[in-house]
Amino acid sequence: MKILLGSKSPRRQELLKNAGIQFTLVEIDCEENFPESMPLEDIAEYLAIKKSNAYANNLTGSVLITSDTTVIVDNKILNKPENEDQAIQMLMLLSGRMHRVLTGVCLRTDSQQMAFTDTTNVYFKDISQSEIEYYVSNYKPLDKAGAYGIQDWIGYIGISRVEGDFFNVMGLPINRVYEMLKHLH
Repeated sequence: MKILLGSKSPRRQELLKNAGIQFTLVEIDCEENFPESMPLEDIAEYLAIKKSNAYANNLTGSVLITSDTTVIVDNKILNKPENEDQAIQMLMLLSGRMHRVLTGVCLRTDSQQMAFTDTTNVYFKDISQSEIEYYVSNYKPLDKAGAYGIQDWIGYIGISRVEGDFFNVMGLPINRVYEMLKHLH
């Protein structure tokens, strides 16, 4: 089967490449909104399915992979920050605390659709405001849920523990995706 990736995330592309999975990028335009009453734990998978369903091209002989990652702390979702100030605020909130990273994934062929959510607990040590400001001004946290990339500098110096799939925090639980792809072939 031909694998199609409906994601602009360079991290998801890197994870698939590093797992030896050949794929073709496809463009999907989809509003990333969700019902306000939806439980926070359901949002990532809901958005992954919504993105998949927004792809209207024929999937004969192909499997489409879509996903969405959310960060939850204090029963609130931290999406991608809109600016550097918001990124600093998010990271200050995460400093010294545990938060959950949920990635929803949808795999769809012309005849079936499978979706799941993977959850990872991430523990930040106390990070100073100057360290946070350094990270925000020297790295690119504006395209990441929760305003950070675990594979970036802040992950090296600021994350003390991870419970669950490390790669889920990067945006794709690649081990689980690989297993599901094997069953589709």
